[in-house]
Amino acid sequence: MNHYFAMLRAAACLLLSALTVLAQDTTGAGVLRGVVKDAAGAPAKDVKVCIPVLNRCATTDALGAFSLVDLRADKYTLEITAPNQRALTNKDTEVRAGLETLLEITLPKIENLSDSVTISAPAFIAPEEIKNSGYLVQQREIAKTAGALQDVSRYVQTLPGVAIGSNDFRNDIIVRGGSPLENLFVVDNIEIPNINNFANFAAAGGTVSILDAELIQDVNFLTGGYPAPYINRLSSVLQITQREGNRDKFSGRATVGFAGAGGIAEGPINKGKGSWVVSARRSFLDYFSDDIGIGGVPVNYSFNSKAVYDLNAANRIWLVNFTGIDRIRLGPIEGKPKTDDNRELENFDIRYRGWRSATGLNWQRVFGARGVGLLGFSHSEASVNQQVKDLLQFRLTGTNLDDIIARTPAVYRENSREGETTLKYDLTLYTPVLDKVQLGGSFKLFRIRYDAAQPFGNSDNPFAIRTDANPFTLQRNFTARQTGAYVQASQNIGSRLNFTVGGRYDNYQYISANRFSPRAGVSLRLTDKLSWRGSYGIFYQQPFFLFLSAFPINRQLDPTRATHYVTGLAYQASNSLRMTVELYQKDYRDYPVSLDYPAFSLANAGDTFAVRDLLFPLISAGRGRARGIEFFVEKKFTAKWFGQANLAFSRTRHAGLDGVFRPGSFDYPVIFNAVGGYKFNQKWEFSSRVALLGGRPFTPFNETLSRQQSRGIFDFNRVNGERAPDYFRLDFRVDRTFTLRDKPLIVFAGLQNATNRKNFAQVNWDRRLNQQYLSYQLGIFPLVGLDWRF
Repeated sequence: MNHYFAMLRAAACLLLSALTVLAQDTTGAGVLRGVVKDAAGAPAKDVKVCIPVLNRCATTDALGAFSLVDLRADKYTLEITAPNQRALTNKDTEVRAGLETLLEITLPKIENLSDSVTISAPAFIAPEEIKNSGYLVQQREIAKTAGALQDVSRYVQTLPGVAIGSNDFRNDIIVRGGSPLENLFVVDNIEIPNINNFANFAAAGGTVSILDAELIQDVNFLTGGYPAPYINRLSSVLQITQREGNRDKFSGRATVGFAGAGGIAEGPINKGKGSWVVSARRSFLDYFSDDIGIGGVPVNYSFNSKAVYDLNAANRIWLVNFTGIDRIRLGPIEGKPKTDDNRELENFDIRYRGWRSATGLNWQRVFGARGVGLLGFSHSEASVNQQVKDLLQFRLTGTNLDDIIARTPAVYRENSREGETTLKYDLTLYTPVLDKVQLGGSFKLFRIRYDAAQPFGNSDNPFAIRTDANPFTLQRNFTARQTGAYVQASQNIGSRLNFTVGGRYDNYQYISANRFSPRAGVSLRLTDKLSWRGSYGIFYQQPFFLFLSAFPINRQLDPTRATHYVTGLAYQASNSLRMTVELYQKDYRDYPVSLDYPAFSLANAGDTFAVRDLLFPLISAGRGRARGIEFFVEKKFTAKWFGQANLAFSRTRHAGLDGVFRPGSFDYPVIFNAVGGYKFNQKWEFSSRVALLGGRPFTPFNETLSRQQSRGIFDFNRVNGERAPDYFRLDFRVDRTFTLRDKPLIVFAGLQNATNRKNFAQVNWDRRLNQQYLSYQLGIFPLVGLDWRF
C-alpha cells in the first residue's frame, strides 16, 4: 500500500489522503482505514479517530494504523485527537457502500494547529477480498465517456478483456471469451436477471439499459476469480450501487439522450432521516419516424426509484425498483423499398412486447465494531409476448401487404412469464482469530409460465438441414427452487501477506443437482507500490429455464462449470494512477451442446433476439478453454482529465458433442480499448473512445445445400472456420455547459463510429435472390443530448 504525506507550511491543518478501494458489497457497508503520522513523518501511536454521530472510535497502533469497519454509507464528520492535543474535525468524509476508504493522515506541528482539514482527490487500489480482476467505475465515466451512451454495460465493454457481442446495436458483455449469458447483475443488493430493455428470456443483454446512469454512484465489475458470495454465473459480476436522493431539499433534472427523454426528482424524508429519488424515461424516435430502417421503431419506457430511511444509528432500510417496458415491430412496410443490410428482415413480420421489473427491500443492521448484517427480500418479474411470421415460407399472394401479413400463419409465438423471489442474508464479522469472516445464504423461488409454439419447425434455422426441424409446443406452469450458502474468511499474515479462503454450496432443485464451489485468493505486497495477487475458484451456472423446458431431454442438463485461475501484478504509481498485468485461464465443463448438430455448443451462441434458433435438444457434454494476458493503465478523474487504456491477447476454444476444439465465437485474439476525457474549463469538456478488436470467427454457409433449399445452411465442416476483418471504431463527444435560470444546462454532441468504418456483423442468406450477403454494424451515428439540473 502506498502512503503519500505532505506538510502544510502555511496555516496549520491536517492532511487526509482518501484512497477508495474496491470491496464486496455483500452487506452494503463501507470501511475507513488508514495510517496517522506525526509532523516528522513517524507513525503516531494512540491517536483517536472518531465518528461522533455513531459513537465509534479507533485508536492507532504502534504503526499508526487504525480501522473503522462496517459503517453505513453516508458523509461523516471525523474527529482526530492526538495525545495532549485538541481535536481536529473534518465534515465531509464519505463512506460508500461496498468500498474501503483509506485515509492517510499527517498531524501538523503543535504550534500550527487549527481546525481546518484538507482532503486530496481519491485514488483506487486493489481490494483485499477481491484479489484480481476488479474494476471500480465512477458515475462520471459512464455519463461522460464517448461511446458509452450513458449505459453502464456499454462502458464496461471498454474494460480489460471485455468485447462487444455480435452487433453494436446491442450492449452484450463478452468477458474473457465467455458467452454474454454468463454475467451476473446485482443492483443495490438485488440480483436482476437482465438490466436491459428489449430482452428475451435466456438472454442477458439488450439494446439499452433500464438503469438511469444519473442515479448510479459506484460500479464494481469483477471479471474473474471472484469470491464465494456471488452465485450462479461463470464469467463476471456487475455490481451497481445507486446513490441516495437529496436529504436536504427537493431538486430535479431533465435529460435528453440516446436512451430517451426523461427526468429525475428527489427530496428528503422526515427532515433528512431519509431520502427518495425517482427517474422516468421514454424513447422518442417514434415521434419523428415510423421506420428507422428495420421496418419499425423501438419504443421503451424505463422507471427507477430508491427510498432510504435511517431507523436509528444502527438500522437502515432501503426500497428500490427498476422497471422497463418495451415494444417493437420489425418487417416490411407498404410502399417502402428494401434496404441492403436488412433485406432478409423484410421477409418477416415480427411483433414484440415485453416488460421486466425488479423490486427489493433491504434491512441493514450494524453491530458496532463486531460486524454488520444485511437482510434482503426481492422479487423480479418479466413478460414476453412475441410473434414471428415468415412471409417467404408460405408465399401468400395479394395486393395489400397488411392483408398478406394477417393471413400468414405464425411460425413462432410466445406469451410467457418468469418470476423470481429471493430471500437472502449476508453477515460480516470481525473475530479475534480471523480478521474478517463473511457468511450468508439465500433461498430463491422461481414461478415459470411458458406458452410458446413453433408448429412448423424452424425453416430458417441455419443449423438444420431439414426445413421442419424441431417443431414444438411448450405449455408449462411450474415452480422451482434454488438454495445456497457460503462462508469466507480473510486473514493478514504480517503487514504484507493476505489470504482469502471460502466456498459455497448450491442446490438446483429443478435439475436435481448439488454443487460445492471452493474459492481462494492471496495477495503479497512486494513494495509500497507493487503487489502480486492470485485467485482460484470453481463456478457453476444452471442453464436457463427456457432451455431446460423446451424439450424433455433438456431437463437432464447439469450445471455448467468453469474453473478460474488468475494471477497478476498491480502497480500504484500515484493516488490516481495504477497499472496492472494479469494472466488468466478459464476451463469449461458440462456446457450444453446440441444432440442434433455435433459441432454446436451453446457457449458459441451468445445473446440474440432470435432465441427460437437455439431451442433444440441439448446435452451437457461441452468443454472449453479461454486463456489470455491483459495490460491495463488507469487514470481516475482529478481536476482536469481521466482515462484508461487496455490491451489483451487471448485464445478461446470450445468443443461440441463431437469433441473437436474449435475457435469460440467470441475468440477475439487482440482487444485494445482506450477512453478518456478532458475538462478544459467550467464550460467545455471533451471525451473520446478508440476500440480495435481482432476479427472474430464465424461459420460460412454451405453454398451448395443453401442454394438447393433456397435458405442459409451452415457448413459444419467449417464451424467458426473463417474470421471477419478487424473491428475498429472511433467515438468522440463534446460537452458545453450553459446557465439557465441560474442552473447548469449541459448540451452535448458527438459521433459514434466517426470514421464510418463498415465493421462486419454477420453473414446472411438472401432467400429471394438465393445468395449470400454481408451485414454490417453501426455506421456513423450522430449523438446529441442535454442535461438540465433545477
